Amino acid sequence: MKYVVRVLCVWGLWGLWGLLTGAVALGQSSAPAQDLPSAPSASRAAEKAAPAAKQPTQPSASPAAAAPTSAPAAAPASAASPAADPPGDKPAAGSSAGPSADPSATDDLPTFRKTVDEVNVVFTVTDKHGRFVKNLSKDDFRVLDDNKPPVSISNFASETNLPLRVGLLIDASNSIRDRFRFEQEAAVEFLSQIVRPRYDRAFVLGFDTTAEVTQDFTDNGEALSRGVRMLRPGGGTALYDAIYFACRDKLMKNDQNVAARRAIILLTDGEDNQSRVTREETIAMAQRAEVIIYPISTNVSGVKTRGDKVLERLADATGGRAFFPFKIQDVSNAFSEIQDELRSQYAVAYKPADFLANGKFRSIDITAQNHKSLQVRSRKGYFAPRQ
Repeated sequence: MKYVVRVLCVWGLWGLWGLLTGAVALGQSSAPAQDLPSAPSASRAAEKAAPAAKQPTQPSASPAAAAPTSAPAAAPASAASPAADPPGDKPAAGSSAGPSADPSATDDLPTFRKTVDEVNVVFTVTDKHGRFVKNLSKDDFRVLDDNKPPVSISNFASETNLPLRVGLLIDASNSIRDRFRFEQEAAVEFLSQIVRPRYDRAFVLGFDTTAEVTQDFTDNGEALSRGVRMLRPGGGTALYDAIYFACRDKLMKNDQNVAARRAIILLTDGEDNQSRVTREETIAMAQRAEVIIYPISTNVSGVKTRGDKVLERLADATGGRAFFPFKIQDVSNAFSEIQDELRSQYAVAYKPADFLANGKFRSIDITAQNHKSLQVRSRKGYFAPRQ
């Protein structure tokens, strides 16, 4: 009997030991899954957690952000590549910048719509000897807008002191390599004389296959000179793209609320072999931007070329004048004549008859009454704003 009791006690002790070791093992198996990455319990823990991560959620991207980020270019735009809008003008798709980021922000702002039906024209008058005539009044002129007299003339003045916004465009292609250095020095001298500190502003743009702004708008003569001297000749010629960019992205967007003369001084031979816009598209953009183009031909061969005819067309359509030096040293004289002309102009503002804000082109014709020997030069027309 005592033997049986001893056996039962031993078995009881072994059973108690088994319970204790089982409890320890159970405690170890409940340890965090990351501490035991290879244990079966870790895999099971991951399986149990997975359904919570697979709950349906709303799409995080808006249709605008999901759309392709690239879009076909509508017209030349940047200095490096005239086919895209300039950086900073429009926020990218999905961006939080700009008014569209918070639709409620526009609810508190009033919206004003106004049709611009007043036309401003700057023009030049010369006599039969080419001398500027500066002492005429508005009664000495006849203005026709779309072949009709204006309803009223709100302002007329002999504008000899308006601020200037000038773009100096220099052809830096291989075709003008042999005379490039002299043209640079003539351009530097011109800018130093015409740009008045704190009043006028100019920028420098060189172009060959692409256009490059080497100095943005400034009234600092030294900065403009550095911009001219930075240019190096080489490559093809994208003349029209360069003018288009200068008009749309520089002159039309700069100081829009400032009454100023906007002009391009163009130093080139007029040849184009790289542009993606046409000559007439370029002229249309210059007219929209109210820019006068003054080309100086670098062709000193004495023979009128196709490029010279292009320069005449650019000048005539915008109210400017083309210069054809007989020798390269005469380029500086052309710059001087342009400087005199920009300080010897008239400005008229009028309300056109039968005006429609339809985006169509309207012609301008200004003539000197009772002065048949006088020649009036102005832009040939403008595009009505689209309502």
